[in-house]
Amino acid sequence: MFDFDAFLRSSLAEDIGRGDITSQLTVGDRQYAEGVFRAKSPLVLAGADIPHRVFALLDPHAQVEMQAADGTALESGTVFGTVRGKARALLAGERLALNLLQHLSGIATATRAYAEACRGTGARILDTRKTLPGLRLLEKQAVVAGGGVNHRFGLDDGILIKDNHIAIAGGLEQAIEAARRNRPLHLRVEVEVTSADEAVRAVEAGADMLLLDNMSNAELAEAVRRVEGRVPTEASGGVDLDTVAGIAATGVDFISVGRITHSAPAADINLKFRPLAFRSET
Repeated sequence: MFDFDAFLRSSLAEDIGRGDITSQLTVGDRQYAEGVFRAKSPLVLAGADIPHRVFALLDPHAQVEMQAADGTALESGTVFGTVRGKARALLAGERLALNLLQHLSGIATATRAYAEACRGTGARILDTRKTLPGLRLLEKQAVVAGGGVNHRFGLDDGILIKDNHIAIAGGLEQAIEAARRNRPLHLRVEVEVTSADEAVRAVEAGADMLLLDNMSNAELAEAVRRVEGRVPTEASGGVDLDTVAGIAATGVDFISVGRITHSAPAADINLKFRPLAFRSET
């Protein structure tokens, strides 16, 4: 199970090391400050709870107010949050809070673009396991914020028979039969196929869902037609913003897109501080 606070403590330790030398030399230990989060380009917000959790570890009395929730589309220039607290603590946590906000909001923004491109077709955008180690849960939450759907979180919560499984098992039908015979009852069996003929064979062998891999749009449409809605279909391979609408129009139920997690550019967000009145600790 993902321990968010442990992850944040480890990340802060990595960044701060033996101490924030610059802040210690230039900022008084009783100085307080206020920071403002601003979107520098249009984006979809994800990770809105992160600043509070980061700064609370450094200053338990820090006050964070977010004016936007995950999934909110923000225009360039929008102020969406503030933080107040001990200046040294805010400066020490600034980079981690921004790194996570920018990365996760970038994923949400990319996902929203793909989802919008499929509007009106009924196809939904799925994520994949192509995530950064240690960040999968956060990245998948960002996909949902952007309007996507989570697929498998790991190898233990979904059965997906791919080409290598089929080769080792001795064939398509053999792999499906073994999976169905031995599976936990709550897990469906999804099977990767590369043609309409394989799609029909997989359904007839007992597949619960099909992954239509690296097919042309004509091949996808043919596979969907021949499956006749008996099981959900997922298209994968060669998906980008130029191709996703055409893929969605073939009638598939889902389109998996690895690049929304592994290649999404960071959203442009900044955090600017101003000093507040000096406070006595007594």
